[in-house]
Amino acid sequence: MGKKDSLITKGRYELKFRGVECLNCGHPLDISDKYCPNCSQANSTKKLTLRDFFDEFFSGLINYDSKLLTTLYALLLRPGRITKDYVSGKRVTYTNPFRFLLSLAFLYFLMFTYNNRFSNLDEAAKNFDGTIYNGSPISFDVDAGNIKIDSVALEEQSKETQKALDSLKKVNPGVLAGMQKLDSIKDETPELSPQLTYLDSLGVFAKAINEKKMQKDSFMNADPQGYFKSLKSESGFGEFSKKAEFFGYFIKKDTLFNFEQAQAKYNIEESTTNKMAFNFSNSIWKVMSQPGTWINDTISKLPFIIFFFLPVFTIFISLVYIRNNHTYTDHLIFSFHNQSLLFILLILSLTVDTIFDTSSSGIFLLIFGFYLYKAMRKFYGQGRFKTIVKYIFLNTIFMILAFFTIVVTFTGSVFTY
Repeated sequence: MGKKDSLITKGRYELKFRGVECLNCGHPLDISDKYCPNCSQANSTKKLTLRDFFDEFFSGLINYDSKLLTTLYALLLRPGRITKDYVSGKRVTYTNPFRFLLSLAFLYFLMFTYNNRFSNLDEAAKNFDGTIYNGSPISFDVDAGNIKIDSVALEEQSKETQKALDSLKKVNPGVLAGMQKLDSIKDETPELSPQLTYLDSLGVFAKAINEKKMQKDSFMNADPQGYFKSLKSESGFGEFSKKAEFFGYFIKKDTLFNFEQAQAKYNIEESTTNKMAFNFSNSIWKVMSQPGTWINDTISKLPFIIFFFLPVFTIFISLVYIRNNHTYTDHLIFSFHNQSLLFILLILSLTVDTIFDTSSSGIFLLIFGFYLYKAMRKFYGQGRFKTIVKYIFLNTIFMILAFFTIVVTFTGSVFTY
């Protein structure tokens, strides 16, 4: 009777609600089984009430918090020990390393994108009026990505410069002699004449290029369909680049959002090349018009990239420790734990920077560097010299792979944004 009474618990776990078969997986159960040994579901036939539902929710939450706190404590204060415990079989005590890393990665990049540090780039792009320097006759044509030089503005600027020089001569007559000597260099040194007249020729050259560009734009405006059909005479990359230039011009001019709009407006046939050219131009235009948003969106995708990057990096760890008894999965768990610690430090750094308006990432990265060395020493159990050599080698490989991954990610994002 005492044994029977000791088994009784409150709510849906009372003996009268116990079953002899798991309702989830069908595994045979004894009346003493509070949970199914096969799938861990509670052994209860009682219908769920609202109270039961919330009791289970808070019970699971407290259980997760307990694991979370234990994992954080071990990860922060016992470098390498948490991995050693996990691979040796102590897994119920800690959270799953893959799920833990995924949660931290999402949390960090969510905080990073919410902080929106690059929003000023969007504002700069909106306020960009095509002038590189305020008051300069040099401008950048966003539509086609080329430089224009306004000859009228150049002439006006030359007049203003001449007035300033005349004023300077009156204030300081000694400058006049120096300037006259400079003017005489061209006559006395004929071999320097091309260099001295080079700047004068830039305006003429740029004006000719600008006129040619205006003629092309005029032709495209007059007969867009005819101009696009004429591009069929091109081949290979030349055809693609000119089609991309065509779409880039009209995406800006007519505010086109998708290929179907361009197809209907200019009677363009549906083909893979045409779609690719439009999507390429559209991506470039969105990156140029909203650079800050593009950077934030690309960075927000990095959590997914990390889970492709770490397994590749783990191959180098397993090669460095090839004589060790650890499996590839053990090395991967070690990578997950260390990367999780890095995200924890970056989250702390981002929080400190937001509160105190400072830059503390360097300090936290130094802490991570020391932590990583201690983790390698503890988990792999090798001496200081071997650990330092392998530490330097693996960090070099990590930086190379990380740089390559970031370049590929941002380059691909430009073409697919």
